[in-house]
Amino acid sequence: MRRLAVITLVLALTLISLSACSLNDTLTQLLGGENSDRVLLVDNFTDPLSGWKVWMGEDGSSIDYSNGALRIFVNQAQFDYWSVAGKNYEDVHIESDVKKGDGPDDNDYGLICRYQDQDNFYAFVISSDGYAGIIKVKDGAYQVLSGDSLQFTEAVRRGSDRNRLQAVCTGTILTFHVNGIQLFEVTDSDFSSGDVGVIAGAYDTPGVEILFDNFAVLKP
Repeated sequence: MRRLAVITLVLALTLISLSACSLNDTLTQLLGGENSDRVLLVDNFTDPLSGWKVWMGEDGSSIDYSNGALRIFVNQAQFDYWSVAGKNYEDVHIESDVKKGDGPDDNDYGLICRYQDQDNFYAFVISSDGYAGIIKVKDGAYQVLSGDSLQFTEAVRRGSDRNRLQAVCTGTILTFHVNGIQLFEVTDSDFSSGDVGVIAGAYDTPGVEILFDNFAVLKP
């Protein structure tokens, strides 16, 4: 059975502002000319001043900008690090292009919605060895909502290939798409609103590097 990393450290970062150039370029890619009134938040991380705070931990873990991506590097086993945007939304559609930059395939990474605090939120995660699932963290305890554990799926591109993740949180319904394929839809009523963000973690082997790009929050 695949295990989930236990979070022992939380890093909350704030998204402050976006440049017009970043916004326009990313909207074109995401929406293909569709009405941008749906857009709540967007960043393609080409501008290191777009508002995501950089950070370096004593263990060598870090969050920083790297070659047009937001990079999370997890250098300690059994740790997850995440960043939230400092927002509060109810119903959201979150998207991002994500890939492993380096390190073991036995990892986890993905998107966060309805973040209350470090002990309460939903996460939509995959791994570089092909697993996926929807997780609820409540009062610090992890629960996989989409099954008994994360499930293997051919929809996840393994290794260092890029994956397009989409998490939709509408009412009590939580839906997870990977590369345009709906993998899971579950219902849960514990959290009705909250912050959005990204997450990455290591299991037994540290050195996990995950790169996030074209992050967007849309109205469903």
